[in-house]
Parts: sequence; C-alpha cells; structure tokens
Amino acid sequence: MRHALATLCVFAFVTQAADPPHTLRGYSQQTSATELQWEQKFKAIPEEDRLRENMRRLSARPHHVGSPYDKDNAEWIAAQLKSFGLDAQIETFDTLFPTPKERALEVLEPVKYVAKLEEPALAIDPTSNQKSEQLPTYNAYSIDGDVTAPVVYVNYGSPDDYKELERMGVSVQGAIALARYGQTWRGIKPKVAAEHGAVGCLIYSDPHEDGYFNGDVYPKGPMRPPFGVQRGSVMDMPLYPGDPATPGIGATPGAKKLPLNEITTLTKIPVMPISYEDAEPMLKNLDGELVPAAWRGSLPMPYHVGPGPAKAHLHLKFNWDRKPLYDVIAKIPGSKYPDEWIIRGNHHDAWVNGAGDPVSGASPEMEEARALGELLKQGWKPDRTIIYCFWDGEEPGLLGSTEWAETHAAELTEHAVAYINSDGNGRGFFRAGGSHSLEDFVNGIMKDVEDPETKMTAWKRVRLADMARATPAQRAEFKSRPDLRISALGSGSDYTVFTDHLGVASLNIGFGGEDAGGGQYHSIYDDFYWYTHFEDTDFAYGRALAQTAGIMMMRLADAQILPFKFTNFADTIHTYIAEIKELDNGQRARTKEINSQVEEGVFDAMQNPKKKMVPPSKEPVPPYLNFAPLDNAADELTRASDAYEKAFLAAGSNAPAAVNAKLIKSERMLLNPAGLPNRPWFENLIYAPGFYTGYGVKTIPGVRESIEQKRWTEADVQIAHAAAALQKEADLLDEAAKQIGGH
Repeated sequence: MRHALATLCVFAFVTQAADPPHTLRGYSQQTSATELQWEQKFKAIPEEDRLRENMRRLSARPHHVGSPYDKDNAEWIAAQLKSFGLDAQIETFDTLFPTPKERALEVLEPVKYVAKLEEPALAIDPTSNQKSEQLPTYNAYSIDGDVTAPVVYVNYGSPDDYKELERMGVSVQGAIALARYGQTWRGIKPKVAAEHGAVGCLIYSDPHEDGYFNGDVYPKGPMRPPFGVQRGSVMDMPLYPGDPATPGIGATPGAKKLPLNEITTLTKIPVMPISYEDAEPMLKNLDGELVPAAWRGSLPMPYHVGPGPAKAHLHLKFNWDRKPLYDVIAKIPGSKYPDEWIIRGNHHDAWVNGAGDPVSGASPEMEEARALGELLKQGWKPDRTIIYCFWDGEEPGLLGSTEWAETHAAELTEHAVAYINSDGNGRGFFRAGGSHSLEDFVNGIMKDVEDPETKMTAWKRVRLADMARATPAQRAEFKSRPDLRISALGSGSDYTVFTDHLGVASLNIGFGGEDAGGGQYHSIYDDFYWYTHFEDTDFAYGRALAQTAGIMMMRLADAQILPFKFTNFADTIHTYIAEIKELDNGQRARTKEINSQVEEGVFDAMQNPKKKMVPPSKEPVPPYLNFAPLDNAADELTRASDAYEKAFLAAGSNAPAAVNAKLIKSERMLLNPAGLPNRPWFENLIYAPGFYTGYGVKTIPGVRESIEQKRWTEADVQIAHAAAALQKEADLLDEAAKQIGGH
C-alpha cells in the first residue's frame, strides 16, 4: 500500500551545515556525545550492494498471502535476522483471504468485446512470465456477483462526484459504475457506488494518473502500459482493518470467527480492476452529457457520462479460504529499561513480485537490523528493547500488523513507546507523517542524515523545495516556527493499528518525489527489473532510509528522557480546531445560499430538460455549535505543554527517568474506548482515516465528520469527547511537569 506515503507532508529544519556538537533532546551533553559516536558508526554500515541483493532475493517470485514464496521469504528473513545476532521468530496467524475462482467481463452493447483481464509477460522483463504463481487481476474482498447492466462513468467515484452526477440528472441506480483510479482510495469507490444503487463497479487505470500522460510507458519508461492493472484490496477498512472475521481480536487458532454473512467489511456489490485497454470499449460507447473538464482523463476520446448505451456483464466468484500469515519478529533486549519497547515495521508480502511495494522498504529495514547487530558486536547495547517486525498480509488489509497488535494489545498498551513504519521507498525528498509529539524529534533526526543526491542534509533539501513553492503565510511560518510541520496519519499502512487503535506514538517515513511513483503499482511489472531501471537505481535512497530509521530507533532507545515535545502538538491542535470552525461556517453559508436560491426559483432555470433534474429543496439551517469545550481544552493543552517544556529544560539531564512511564501513556490519553461513531475499532479521537477517504486522514474526526455529514447533535457529543481527551493529555503533562520539578 505504498500510496499511503503520498499523503504525508514533507518538512525541514533551519540550521547551518557545520553545526557544533549538540546536546540531543533527552540526553545529557556527555551521553549525547556517546550516542552520536555510535550513530556515526551505524550510518557507515548499510551497503547499497546488500540492499540490491536483498531486493533481488525477496522479489524473485510472487509472494502474496498464502503463496509458497511468501512463507519462504518469511523464513529467509528470520534466518538472516538470527545471523545478525537478533532473537528472531515467526508468529503465525490465520486469516480470511479470498482469491479468484471465476472472472469475466464482457461488453454486450452496442459492440461486443470480451475483456482480456490479463497482464502479458514481456520478453525484456524476466519475472513477468511467472504466470502460474501470479495472482490474477482482482480486488480482494469484493463479494461474488453476476450482473448485467448499463455503464455510467463516475469519474473517481467520490461522494462529491455523485453530487455532480445528481446535478446532471444522472443516476447509477441499477447500473455498473465505471470509476478511474486516483484521488479516493479504491475501497471507497464501490462503497459509494453501492450507496447510490449501483449493482457493480469497475475501476480502471486512466493514463492521466499513472500512464503516458506522465511519461513513457513500460518497458520504454516507468509508467503503466495500456494493459497494466492495479490490484488491491477493497475491504471497508474505515470500519476496521485486519482479518474481517475477527474484528478487535487476534486471529489465533481459538479465536471466535464471524460467519461470512455477518462480516461488514466486504463490499456490497461486485468490483474488479481493469486496464484502460479493457475500459476503452465501454468509455467509447457512452452517450449522455460530456463530462466536466475535471472529469476528463487522457484517452483520445470525448468522455461522456452515460448511462449506456454501453452495457456490460460482470461475473465474479471467489475462493473464500483462510490462509496463514507469517509475521517475522526480532528483538534486541534493553539493558536498562527492557519493558519499554521501540518498534519498527515494514511489510514483506506483495500483490505479485513487489520490488517497489514493499521490498524497497523491507530491504533497508533488513540493513538496519544488520547494522544494529554489528554494533552489538562492538559493545553497544540499547537501553530500551528494540523490536523489528516484518509484517505479512499488509496488502489485503493490514492483516499481519493488526492481528499481531490485537493479540498483544495488553502488552503493547503497557510497554510500547513508539512505532516507526515504512512501506515502499523511492528517490527524492524525505517524507514523514505521524504523531505531533514526535515532530520535533524527527526534525532533529533529519539534521544528521545526508541526502544522497545533493549531499546536503535531508531536511535542508526539503526546506529549499518547500520555500520555493510556499505561500507568503507559509514563508512567514518558516521564519517564526523552528520545526516545520509533519502531517497526521490516517491509514493505508501498518501504523494504523498502533496509531488509531492502541494510541502508540507513530511515524511513517520514506523518500520519494523524483521517481516513477505509482507507475507499476500493484502490477506484475513492479519487479526487480523495473525498480532497478526506473526507481532508486543505485539504492542510494534505500541506504538513506536505513540510516534514517536506524538512527530513530537508536535515539529513542537510548534517551534518558523520551524526546517527546508537546508544544508542537498543542500548536497543531489549534490549527485543527480552526479548520473545523471554518468547515462549520462554510456549511452554514452554503445552506443559506442554496435555500435563498430555491426561494428565488433560480434552480428552475437551471434544470436540464433532457434529464428532468429535480432542483434541491430547502434544508434546515445548521445550528450554532458550542466549540467552547474544545477551545478551553486546547488552551489547557497549550498551558500544560508549555509547563512541561519549562520543567524539562530546567531539569536537563537531572530529570527523573521515572517520568518516562507517563510519557509512554501520552498518546493513550487521546483514545476513547467507545471509538468513533459507527466504527468503535478506531479509538483515537485526534487521528483517523476518513469514513469516505479510506487512507486520507481526518483530524479530530468525530467532530469534523459529524459536521461534514450534517449530524449536528452528534457533533456536540463529539466536541465533548475530543475536549475530554485533550484535557486528559493536559492533566498528564501537568503530572509529568510536577514529577520533573520535584525530583
């Protein structure tokens, strides 16, 4: 699920390249010097040639969930970790993972066309011919179905796109919705289509998103060819990720499993991904209005919305089997605080060969583990326990990480300090998102990592790029705010269970922006040949990722006082509240405008006589919400974070290590065991994926989505819940400040 990284903000920090030795946050001057010496030794160990050979081995054959090479890879990773001197084992879980039994798509009218539904092997690409081991093109967790219906083009298939269809007088009731990949996560497309009465959904890759519009297509270039298809899960993960049959509990042998007809995260209609080669015969044979300019892809034809006359027959049938997951878990025991855990993860499963997604991230993680093993031989010992995880089953629905974390939830709640995630890695700028209590920490790390291409520090390269495209307001913030912001996390990779369900401070990191992006994402061509010709071809950025993540692990593991900083978090919360108030005011203004136009009969003149569009009726004007509890709690958080920071700086290295027990719980304060409305698995009241975004984050989600969906009574309740969470955080910081001040 490499695309999750694309939602992350980039950031930087202003300083000079030749800084004098500095005291690290949470360290004394003496322990800082020792830590930096060990980090310098660490940075010298990862090797590009080893990264290349890791990728060659791990991506040599298809290794989806349940495949022989998936297990083989897990066993090989575990053996490698043991050879590095780490205590490694494989934890196995049992999960629902459907695979195709029957697939068919035909255009019946006004032309006859049988879809190929296949990506051909290419002579130049040596692993593209492994047909017997490749999963066919499909969307996991689509239901079985056999439907024949007219086709309607729905653009990206977002809720806003359906509002536009309604304005055009077009319905998908009883139709097959044809959506293009992009903007919304793929699982949202059939979800919204079903809510509007569609009987099936097809998702195609338009060349505008990742094909010839962006460059030469494969094999001449890195972009998706006409026959390329993006596989992927359409599980309704905004409800809950992981094994669909065991929500909230680990999929262990004795776990109670829901029957298939009670699972809520399967699609409501059959859905399948197709190439634009297979989509063209439908798009060419749609009538109706020309689509709005923003809906037009890059195929050489006028885009019409339909419905019909194109009519299609879609037939899908799946094997609803349970398959094993193989999570590889390796530990380095802490020498001082063994019950405080720093956790690192990247998945190892793929839809096919998966060189870019996920091996470009898994290979650097292996080099990190090897480098730490080398330091152990030289006498280094982490103060806290370090855990390296290589997850299985990420692609179908974050299966391996979710099942492991749900199984070990009580231990993680007690011991987990932080989780550092990566997924696919490319070439270009450093990217990160995560818990804002770690924002200052990440800014500091990036001072000490070199960008391989420019030889400047990674933070400086990104800052220069950010400054070049900044607005005047953003430029002013660069001068006034020492740390640039990182984005919040929604979902889309293995941090989800840690951030959204367990309240563990988390980061998602990687490099990218100067590579092919998603050109071969989830296709048979995401393999060693493609990656080594068009992505991080010399593995220099793979080495940089290993260095960056490894230093993060070491610095968190060895800090006397955990380097969380809460003033950035408090500042960011105020920006989120301001956004929510603006959203609320916008809803009120739009409602008043529409009601005024309805009264004046404006919509009568705007009706489309062909479609007999029904003008909107008046809506109740939204009530004024009481944001005072949220404002008061945010102010309390600001005061408490300032007090904690003052106590922390005053105490310096004399601060008591016992305060770490409170800092570990800081992210837990943001949880509500009742969860968000209609999705109790998501307990974090500050960060969550949107119900209609899938991956994209909604901050203070209970309040924000209640306003978006005009559920005003619920909004008041959610304001109170979010305020209570922020107040709990403020109270904990007050306790931590007193503990430091009274040592």
